[in-house]
Amino acid sequence: MVHQARITLHTDRHGQMHDLTSEVADIVQTSGVRNGLVHIFNVGSTGAVGTIEFEPGLEQDLPEILDKLIPPGRTYGHEQTWHDGNAHSHLQATWLGPDLTVPVHEGRLVLGTWQQIFHLECDIKPRRREIMITVIGE
Repeated sequence: MVHQARITLHTDRHGQMHDLTSEVADIVQTSGVRNGLVHIFNVGSTGAVGTIEFEPGLEQDLPEILDKLIPPGRTYGHEQTWHDGNAHSHLQATWLGPDLTVPVHEGRLVLGTWQQIFHLECDIKPRRREIMITVIGE
């Protein structure tokens, strides 16, 4: 069985995070899949998906450390081509990745107690994001 759905997000700024866990869990429940996998995919090249303990400290820490590792304002090849100021956004999103796969067991996400699914906006301007959710299993 395969079930697909979309989550739409509206982001305001670079570094903004959204907790997707409950929405993904609702989609899994609606799918009817008892055992399988759920795949979460950010459509676009400047957003990322992953797991984290979704709490205010880490919500601040993750974007800050990414800006230290891959800072805005450097002379990147992307800037020489497009001059749009978001080369670091593409690189940060690529570093974390656009997708995540989580096991589904007995109709529930298999996540640790302090493990939530997040979306991180890496772009420098507000965006309308589509997150494609695919549930596969029996």
